[in-house]
Amino acid sequence: MGAGALAGSTRNQQIYASSRRSWYGTPEIYFPKTIDNSRLVKVDDPHRKRELRMLTVALGVMFAMVMIYAWQHFTAIEYGYRIEAMKAQRDMLVEGNRQLRLEEARLRDPERIDAIAHQMGLQVPQAGQVLRLEPGAGENSGQIMARAAHVVVISATP
Repeated sequence: MGAGALAGSTRNQQIYASSRRSWYGTPEIYFPKTIDNSRLVKVDDPHRKRELRMLTVALGVMFAMVMIYAWQHFTAIEYGYRIEAMKAQRDMLVEGNRQLRLEEARLRDPERIDAIAHQMGLQVPQAGQVLRLEPGAGENSGQIMARAAHVVVISATP
């Protein structure tokens, strides 16, 4: 460092010291001042009113859009829950249908029916007791709207 830099440094220290002395020595006094605004009249500003109306309309439109979006969103969620509940109900009904078909197959088992018939005292029909009705035989040889397949008639007398 040179002699000029050293002289500048002491000059800065002197300025700092003098400003420090004046800082502590100057009192600050505040006087209360009462302001009377009772005679002031607010002037309507049409430009400001228009801006506020536009802001209110814009906020109203934005609020309506947010509410419509929320309504659609929550409706979609509700429909998702309904779909899942209906799928669960469908799966339960399909399982119930499967159980009923198994029960029907078990009840239609010819061996089971034969065993119950023997318990009730029924016997196997004799030859000539069974009369099979063939479709198309007789006077109704035209079109048939409904047909019972494999109808067997068993007569009680030989």
